[in-house]
Amino acid sequence: MCGIVGIAGTQEVAPVILEALKRLEYRGYDSAGIATLVDGRIERRRSPGKLSRLDAVLRDEPLPGRTGIGHTRWATHGAPTVINAHPHANARVAIVHNGIIENFRDLRSELLAKGHKFESETDSEVAVHLISDYLDQGLAPEDAAQEAVRRLTGAYSLAMIFRGEESLLIGARKGSPLAVGYGEHEAYLGSDAFALAPFTNRVAYLEDGDVAIVRGNQVSIFDAKGRPANREVVITNASSALVDKAGHRHFMAKEIHEQPEVIGHTLAHYLDAAGPNVALDNDKLSKVLASATRLTISACGTAYYAGLVGKYWFEKLARLPVEIDFASELRYRDPVYPEGGAALFISQSGETADTLAALRDAKANGQTTLALVNVVESSIAREADIVLPIFAGPEIGVASTKAFTCQLAALAALAIAAGRGRGKLSAEDEKRLCTALLEIPRHIVEFLKSEAKIEALGQEVAKARDVLYLGRGPSFPLALEGALKLKEISYVHAEGYAAGEMKHGPIALIDENVPVIVMAPHDGFFEKTVSNMQEVMARGGKVLLISERAGLDRAGTDAWAKIEVPDADAFIAPILYAIPAQLLAYYAAIAKGSDVDQPRNLAKSVTVE
Repeated sequence: MCGIVGIAGTQEVAPVILEALKRLEYRGYDSAGIATLVDGRIERRRSPGKLSRLDAVLRDEPLPGRTGIGHTRWATHGAPTVINAHPHANARVAIVHNGIIENFRDLRSELLAKGHKFESETDSEVAVHLISDYLDQGLAPEDAAQEAVRRLTGAYSLAMIFRGEESLLIGARKGSPLAVGYGEHEAYLGSDAFALAPFTNRVAYLEDGDVAIVRGNQVSIFDAKGRPANREVVITNASSALVDKAGHRHFMAKEIHEQPEVIGHTLAHYLDAAGPNVALDNDKLSKVLASATRLTISACGTAYYAGLVGKYWFEKLARLPVEIDFASELRYRDPVYPEGGAALFISQSGETADTLAALRDAKANGQTTLALVNVVESSIAREADIVLPIFAGPEIGVASTKAFTCQLAALAALAIAAGRGRGKLSAEDEKRLCTALLEIPRHIVEFLKSEAKIEALGQEVAKARDVLYLGRGPSFPLALEGALKLKEISYVHAEGYAAGEMKHGPIALIDENVPVIVMAPHDGFFEKTVSNMQEVMARGGKVLLISERAGLDRAGTDAWAKIEVPDADAFIAPILYAIPAQLLAYYAAIAKGSDVDQPRNLAKSVTVE
């Protein structure tokens, strides 16, 4: 997900924009740039790579100016080069752009025929020339911008400045988030409230089709039909402090170690520890969980695997039928939604484009929509009927860790509430399960004491070309998540399988060079999982067994290595087993020399399809 910052200011803005862009590094990017107005002229500085390279460029070639725009780019069209980096500009207008302009080829052909000359490979540059074309026709900048964005199709957010127009900043949004910040003497545009937090806590979120005209500290917002739009100015709680690593080598390590605390925050919201019992503060949510004819869960990536665990919990504890699909697939297969159904959408950022589109489709088909998000001011949260926050705090590492376990904690509480509301769980059952949930922070703290052993195992796993993860029941999604984590940050090929499926193909891959990581909680699936593990070892497989002490003892001593997880109720095993999966991937990535927090080709939040 690219980052946008724009300032119509009263002092030189380039250094301030650069610092604001650093707050957005967690989104993932491969180039960056800033443009300002210097004596009415547009000037810019751009660089491929990290912001440190742009910082060096600015030191060599300072960029004055009190009105400017900045951008961190994640390449979609064109390689990450200086030419393709944002801002894109000509003599009259400069723009930064998030998202994809789907009809850029048609527009480019039209503009080439009119004599416009393009220098980049990007879809974004077409916006520069389209706006300029309207300026050539005599339109004022505000009108040229509005006419241009009406012709763009796709998902995008734009910020732009104009030659000779000091203090003028124009923003537009369709599908990709953009917010306006209100200051005392100046105003701002940003990808989200986190980007704007150093400047102001007064923020308005643009809606699809909106265009914001900023002149100094005066802001006018118009909707898709050009009518004045009164977007609510809210007080955001986004922290204005730069997030640091708190003594850890990487943000990912910090966020792994934050899990006892943030899971506690999640549980404090959904549980009454005095019971203990689930304590939902939303009557509508309670009624939906009690009466829904079916729950459709949809998400992408790690959030999808959280939803897959949720499916096991909702069906087992509440006998609530659940269908789950990737958000990128759900709406395209024209799903059949039942009358009285509910649809739950999971997203750390709340801005995932596919998930947002799937939510809109479900809503259009009469489903009550629920959003399980970390950012309660996000697009998905704002459009859902019911918002379910997870309270993980800012997650900077691209590979999700604490958001995943907080999602699981919230899903577990919701499944218990559904079980009680549907008459499938007794008060005694609720108390037992809630007690288990409340013990999670303590168990994770205990487990993290064994981190040194996992570091050594991660170094061994890093030597492999291929790795398999196995699990059964609710541990199957954890096998998928463990494999995804390893792929994401260490670039080791890994696959997760339901353990019983080994005989149906994957067993052909087994030899002494392929580590097989078996997640085997000492639960009702344990014996069958160990049987599948024995089949692997009989073929020379190198098994790393993850289980509780009782499970490790019963499984024998033939495994290559073992990781002991604290003894706990089997209900919370998916949350506890996420921790060794995260640590194995983390230490494998370090051994491989990977960029742990910003792995190649990945972005924190994917706001394009």
